[in-house]
Amino acid sequence: MARKLFCELCPFTYRLSMEKEILKRHLKDCLQKTPFAHQRTTDSLPVLVYRHNSLIRRRLGNVNMQLQENKATNLALAVTHIDGLIIHPGETFSVWRQIGRTTKRKGYKEGLTIAKGQPNQGIGGGLCQLSNLIHWMVLHSDLTITEHHHHDGLDLFPDFGRQIPFGTGTSISYNYLDYRVKNNTANTYQLRLWVDDEYLCGELRAQEAQPHTFHIHAENEFFSRESGIIYRNGQVFRDTIDRSTGQCIDSQLIRTNHARVMYECPPDVEIREI
Repeated sequence: MARKLFCELCPFTYRLSMEKEILKRHLKDCLQKTPFAHQRTTDSLPVLVYRHNSLIRRRLGNVNMQLQENKATNLALAVTHIDGLIIHPGETFSVWRQIGRTTKRKGYKEGLTIAKGQPNQGIGGGLCQLSNLIHWMVLHSDLTITEHHHHDGLDLFPDFGRQIPFGTGTSISYNYLDYRVKNNTANTYQLRLWVDDEYLCGELRAQEAQPHTFHIHAENEFFSRESGIIYRNGQVFRDTIDRSTGQCIDSQLIRTNHARVMYECPPDVEIREI
């Protein structure tokens, strides 16, 4: 039997390990003196770069729907710390620098989390949906992603009204698993975020129009059975489109998926034997 890591000994050692990583991130940011975006305004910048809405209450396998209701509360709280944020040239946007630690005292509730590749729950759970939406909008811009974590190697839930390619999600955990974006352009960007009764809504706006648009799409998607284990496969590409001509001037592979399926595939899903 493999020896357990310190963080696996008991809940106390796990929490202690988390606090160590949180402190390390705080110290690293202080030493690096990264210029973080912090200015917010209620006035929207003039150019809409990309808009996306994400359904809040989704059927995820057999996950308790109360966690989805709690997630709605958590998202409503979190967006108030980001909405209107201006990302000036040279600045970095950080999800956790804006939201801060999610606690009961602040009104956050138990929501869905992922721990060791399995569904779990914790205070402030469900905020990955927020970083997912921001990431999807950023992929349609000239902003540079500097930190991005995946729920690597796992397909945890069957699709439910999927609108974006599998594998374009994010994984965040305060504050050592962050989602960060740097503005390496001469343009100024802004995030607008809000929730309504059904959707988490977002807009990425800018001071000036971008010279390009972007198209993100999946190719070569299929399920396979390998040594008795089912995997979800595919590739995600990001095409750069010249705004004036409409021509694709570049296509970049941004993600290759080979994710173990953690649910029972529907009988109508074709599975390749490998």
